[in-house]
Amino acid sequence: MSNGVVAIIGKPNVGKSTFFNYLIGERKAIVGDTPGMTRDRIYGETNWRGRNFTIIDTGGIEEKSNDVISNQMHLQAEIAIDLADLVIFMTDVKTGITSLDREIALMLKKANKKVILVCNKVDDFKKSENDIYEFYNLGLGEPHAISSANAKGIGDILDIIYEQLPKEDDEDNDDERIKVAVIGKPNVGKSSLINKILGENRLIVSDIAGTTRDAIDTDYENKYGKYTFIDTAGLRKHNKIEEDIEKYSILRTNLAIERADVCVLMIDANEGVTEQDTKIAGMAHEAGKAIIIAINKWDEYNKDDGTVEQYKKDVYNKLAYLSYAPIIFISAKTGQRIDKIFELINKVSNFNSLRISTSNLNELLAEAVSIVQPPTDKGRRLKIYYMTQVSTKPPTFAVFVNSRKLFHFSYERYLINKLRQEFDFSGTPIRILIRERKEKEDD
Repeated sequence: MSNGVVAIIGKPNVGKSTFFNYLIGERKAIVGDTPGMTRDRIYGETNWRGRNFTIIDTGGIEEKSNDVISNQMHLQAEIAIDLADLVIFMTDVKTGITSLDREIALMLKKANKKVILVCNKVDDFKKSENDIYEFYNLGLGEPHAISSANAKGIGDILDIIYEQLPKEDDEDNDDERIKVAVIGKPNVGKSSLINKILGENRLIVSDIAGTTRDAIDTDYENKYGKYTFIDTAGLRKHNKIEEDIEKYSILRTNLAIERADVCVLMIDANEGVTEQDTKIAGMAHEAGKAIIIAINKWDEYNKDDGTVEQYKKDVYNKLAYLSYAPIIFISAKTGQRIDKIFELINKVSNFNSLRISTSNLNELLAEAVSIVQPPTDKGRRLKIYYMTQVSTKPPTFAVFVNSRKLFHFSYERYLINKLRQEFDFSGTPIRILIRERKEKEDD
């Protein structure tokens, strides 16, 4: 899980992408000498001193103009700053302070974010001391010298990031409080649902897709327990930047999912499962979160006999990988079945955290193997020695076998189904890790 968001900001061609690639350990961002090569925000996960955090690479901020791409890049940087807990402002010691650097510094001051001022392309730290001193004039504190290309000084920057990011102890770590991310495409009723739960018009609600710009955390308690609701509504629309807004919404939803224990995936009953719903659902599934599917606006849906079961069947057909997720039909507008959501949240959260003893697992494994023999290939049979649970959130099991190649996906699915039959695991994905033992240990 990410413990903070760091955005890299600066004018084009100062080495942001090289720095980003070094931190995440791969060439995910395009690197080149042409200004503005990184036109999209790219994000990745990294770790320093045991702390995970998300890092966002941005396209360089250029002088404002009528050029659409330039304006999009400027907006992307603003969005990244908005998302970030901490900003790395990267400058080029060889060019010195430019008017664009001053403009970016002013933008950062107005944003009131923590900033680490970095001077890149420093080949010789001693010779460049006077050049670096100039950057104090930006009014953003001490400039820190690095060379992204030669990986010099980066460890010092990571130490500063470690110290500046919010500590886990600074946050509400009440183990009794379940973090619930309300996810879904814009205008599906996420804010309306939270408002109905809170009993007040705390979040902005309108018929315009993407009215809520910022993610909002709201603590709430009732007879069912303690919760923190994370709203992930979309952005306001801007002309000619729908693609940027979509990427922003995806990133913010991803960050919210990472922080959540339970995801409530809201689907518009009148529209059914759309491609965007599938994309968002996949993010929650891949993150291993407990999931509830809430079909909203059910009060508006034209119902016939048998509609509920047919509707469920259609949803599971389109979201086959979420067949474990319970479906609830609600109306955020009228409050229909809202109380039932809390019962489901508690249920799926418990299963996402459930731990099964090794003895119980191996009793189940012995029964499963006796009913359906493991597969063979060219006369060689898969042997399964034992199973043990290695983690929760999601429940993850290590299965020790004689050959990974013989462990077909179909048999993995069979074992997962047996786990669900025995222990339920409603609302949570299950992970199976295959561990191979040497053949000589088979005897």
